[in-house]
Amino acid sequence: MKKKNLFVIIVLAGLYIFYGCTDKCDSRLYYTYSEPVYMTTEEIRDSFSFLPPVELSIPGKIYMYDDYLFVSEVGKGVHIINNVDKRNPVNIGFVKVPGNFDMAVKGNILYVDNYVDLLAIDISDINNVHIVKRLEGVFDDLYYYDFMLNGQEAVVVEYREVDTVWYDDPDCNDIGPSIFMFDGGPVPLFRGVAMEDAALYNASVVPGNINVGIGGSMARFAIVDEILYTVGSYNLGVYDISVLSDPKPGNKVEIGWNIETIFPYGNNLFIGAMNGMYIYDISEPATPEYMSTFAHVTSCDPVVVNDEYAFVTLRSGTPCQGFTNQLDVIDIKNLYNPQLVKSYPMENPHGLGLDGDALFICEGDYGLKIFNASDIETIDENLIKYYKDINAFDVIPYNDNLIMIGMDGLYQYNYSSLENIQLLSHLPIVQRNE
Repeated sequence: MKKKNLFVIIVLAGLYIFYGCTDKCDSRLYYTYSEPVYMTTEEIRDSFSFLPPVELSIPGKIYMYDDYLFVSEVGKGVHIINNVDKRNPVNIGFVKVPGNFDMAVKGNILYVDNYVDLLAIDISDINNVHIVKRLEGVFDDLYYYDFMLNGQEAVVVEYREVDTVWYDDPDCNDIGPSIFMFDGGPVPLFRGVAMEDAALYNASVVPGNINVGIGGSMARFAIVDEILYTVGSYNLGVYDISVLSDPKPGNKVEIGWNIETIFPYGNNLFIGAMNGMYIYDISEPATPEYMSTFAHVTSCDPVVVNDEYAFVTLRSGTPCQGFTNQLDVIDIKNLYNPQLVKSYPMENPHGLGLDGDALFICEGDYGLKIFNASDIETIDENLIKYYKDINAFDVIPYNDNLIMIGMDGLYQYNYSSLENIQLLSHLPIVQRNE
């Protein structure tokens, strides 16, 4: 394996100044040197611990299981919150797992990513939270892996900017912002950007006995029966969890590039990517079969569905590339031929949730919107509630209780009456220096 001491990423951006009516121009460009930050696999595999409660600082994904909530601290681990009393949730512990962004729970086993590894963690006894199984190297498509650092296997966990150099382009050859990669390819860890990553069950079809937890629409992990599905940058991972404490890797299904989210519904998986929504048949759970693709402009795109329609939010922003901010409603009655029904303009939509006719859309810094989606042709005319003064990233609606995460913290609302939604509780964010 080749040792790589430095990756150079060149980002070109043009600034054009035109004088009078001449064709002459000046262009100031820059390139940025960045270098990789490594962790050895030994350091990664020695990094797990269970700690007393830690306050939320940079929250990411959310997950609900039984009377507990799980909130990821981006890149650091998972908060465990006792939610028996929804008006007074109690933070009871922190699972320290560096390189963690996603999670799923079944039968008191918490599955998380630890950079390139998948961990199965026993959480049945809060006083004895411990790893019961580690699958090594299964998320190698999300990181630069298999490097040697001082004789030890290592992973590139981030890039740190070293220097920025400006220069002139008097010939005006710049054609717009571009990215060039030298000696090693593109930058890993797009998923490391707080709240920009990126399976939600329709609340009306979740069984009463929640032996399997429920994730938000930004999830990359989903459990269906005895299978754990995970999505990487370009593939779908399948793991047999019939013995919960002993996950076994199965098929890896190559999907495409820039895969972001996964949503299980019935016998299908709906997989969100920057360039579209992929539909897979899981009638045979261990061997997902491709059915169709709904293509869209390049952007981030979590998805939720019901029996007839898929609801997809598209948003702009650096991690998402494109410039589109909208809600797409897609007819999926024929899963082999999904068709766009209507698009609605949005501000900057992130995660979303669906419970019956209630559609919850997180608008990032623009707040939380709640619509009546019974008539898909007039969703924009049926705004029920708009919370403008909060940051909203993702939601889980279940049994009239809405769990919402954002950069302001963890919120819970009761929506048993959509005309009179009640705030139940709020766990705030605490900024801390580490």
